[in-house]
Amino acid sequence: MNGRSSRNGFASRPADPERWVRAADNPPRDAGAGGYTARLTIDVTPALRGRIKIAAFARGVTVADMLRELLAREFPPTAEGDPS
Repeated sequence: MNGRSSRNGFASRPADPERWVRAADNPPRDAGAGGYTARLTIDVTPALRGRIKIAAFARGVTVADMLRELLAREFPPTAEGDPS
């Protein structure tokens, strides 16, 4: 035994990445009033992260809400039902 536990599927990559990405377009049935969200991770410098946090605090909003608004303004929906 090598001391590692077998956790098949825990962090494995999907067999079909295209289908896996498109699956996010179909929200679960119990999405509720908040709707479906997808996590987006980006790398920023510590200095930029600090500026973002200070700006959000000064505006009285969370960083997540501020960035969601910024991204929605920058990338408005192009057509009904068109996620691209």
